[in-house]
Amino acid sequence: MNLAQLISEIAAKYADKPAIIFAGKTWTYQEFDRQVQNYATSLDLLGLKKGDRVAIQLPKCIEFLFFHFAILSIGAISLPLNPDYRPEEIVYFLTDSGSSLFVTNSQLLSKVRSAIQDLTELKILLKEELLPPTEVILPKYPAGGDDIAMICYTSGTTGRCKGAAISHRNLIANMKALHKAWEWSDRDILLHVLPLFHVHGLNVAALGCLYAGATMIMFEKFEPRQVWETLAAKNCTLFMGVPTIYQRLINEWGKLESQTDLQKMRLFVCGSAPLSDQQFYQFENITGFRILERYGMTETGMNASNHIAPEHRKAKSVGFPLEGVEIRIVNPEGKDVAIAEVGEVWIRGANIFQGYWGMPDKTAESFTDGWFHTGDLGFQDPDDGNRLYLVGRAKELIITGGFNVYPKEIENVLESHESVKESAVVGLPDNDFGEKVVAAIALNEAINITPEELIAHCKIRLAAYKCPKQIFFVSELPRNAMGKIQKNILVQQVSTSL
Repeated sequence: MNLAQLISEIAAKYADKPAIIFAGKTWTYQEFDRQVQNYATSLDLLGLKKGDRVAIQLPKCIEFLFFHFAILSIGAISLPLNPDYRPEEIVYFLTDSGSSLFVTNSQLLSKVRSAIQDLTELKILLKEELLPPTEVILPKYPAGGDDIAMICYTSGTTGRCKGAAISHRNLIANMKALHKAWEWSDRDILLHVLPLFHVHGLNVAALGCLYAGATMIMFEKFEPRQVWETLAAKNCTLFMGVPTIYQRLINEWGKLESQTDLQKMRLFVCGSAPLSDQQFYQFENITGFRILERYGMTETGMNASNHIAPEHRKAKSVGFPLEGVEIRIVNPEGKDVAIAEVGEVWIRGANIFQGYWGMPDKTAESFTDGWFHTGDLGFQDPDDGNRLYLVGRAKELIITGGFNVYPKEIENVLESHESVKESAVVGLPDNDFGEKVVAAIALNEAINITPEELIAHCKIRLAAYKCPKQIFFVSELPRNAMGKIQKNILVQQVSTSL
C-alpha cells in the first residue's frame, strides 16, 4: 500500500479528532487529510509524475507535512532537506537526486538562488506562493510497496553523501513494528520537538503518531522549560528526543520553581545517538522515568528497542530486535561471532532500504545475501535473552546532537582552503552534544591563519552542526607505517590539549 493512502484511511477513522497542534492552531485529522489532498492536487497540476523527486527545504512547519504526504500521494519521491544546509550542499542533493521540484520559502531561496541557477530543468515552488486548487483531484496513489517513497541523505565514506532510497513497504513495516513495541494508541499525546527533515522526527515520531490516531503537539524549536511546562499542562503521554535534548532537560529541571507533574506521561524515548549511563540514571533519579533507548539508522529505520516495561530497560543497551527484524553479529570475514563477542551488526528485515540512489556499487558493498552491514560494532548478552549493546562504529561516523557527520566531508572542505596542507577530523565526547567535531590541521608553510577563519570557511560551505567546534594546529598528523593517519593517537593528543 501507499503510505499516504494508509494515513488517509486513518484520518477518515478519526476525522474530528485533533491530529496536530502547531503555533496555536489545531488541525483535525479530517482537516489534515483535506490539506494533503489540496497540496497533492497542486503538485499534480504542476505535471509531477510517479517517481519524480521533490526536495523540501523548509523550517519546521505544518506545511512540511502537507507537502511530504502530498508528494507520496501522487507517487513522487520526497527528499527532506535540512534548512541549515549551505548552497553547495543543496546543489549536490538536487543534482544527485535529479529532483524535478524544489519546495522552499523565499528566505531560504535567496540564499541558494545563485548556486542553483544552472539547474535549468528544476522547478521552484515557494511555500508562501502556493495557491489552493479550484477543484481537488483525489489522489490515485500510483506508487506503493517497493516503490521508493523517500530519499534521505546520509554521510558517505568519501565525503560524498549517499541517498538512502526508502520504500513505502519499508516505512509501513517499521511504523507497524514500533506501534506494537511502544503500545501506541489513539489516547496518546505526543510532544514533538524534533526536526521534520530527520528520520527520527518524521518517520518515527510524526508518522507513528498519525498512524496511531494520536494527537501531536508540535513545537518549531526545542526549549527545555517549555517542554517541562507543556508535558504537564497538556497531559502529554509521549516524548522523543536525542541525548543532547535529554541533557538540557536534566539541566533545566533544577531551575524549575516547582516539580513538573508527569502523571500522564508513559514513555520517554531516546535515539539518534548513544545515551550515556550517567544521563540514563540521572533522568530516572529526577523524574522517576527510565528512558527507553532504541537503535536505528537512516537506511533501516528502527532496528531494535528496549522493552516497553521500564524494569526491562537497561543503560547502554538498545534492547532487542523489533518484530520482523533479524540481527547478526559478524567478524571481518562475515562469519558469526560467538555470543558475547564484539563484531559488526548486520540487519535483515522489511525495514531495510532499497539501496543508495544512483550508487549500485555502494549498495552491493553494503549487503551480503540480503543482510545490511550497519558499520556499528556491538555484542549480545547471552544471560539476558541476547540483549544488544552497541560499543562503537566500524565506520568513522561522528554523531553530534543526534546528527550524523562523516569526517571526510569536513576534511574535504578544510583542505579546499589554500592554507591547509592536510587535516583530520575526529569526534570527542561532549556533555551537551554527545560528541563534538574537532579538527587537527597541518598548515602550508609561510601562511598564517586563525582557527576562527577556518571555521568561518567551513560555515559558508557546510551546515553548522558539521563545522568544527575547535581547530588545533599541528606540525604533522600522526601516521602508521603504511602512511594512514592514526586517528586514535590524534584523539589522545587533541584531548590533552583541551
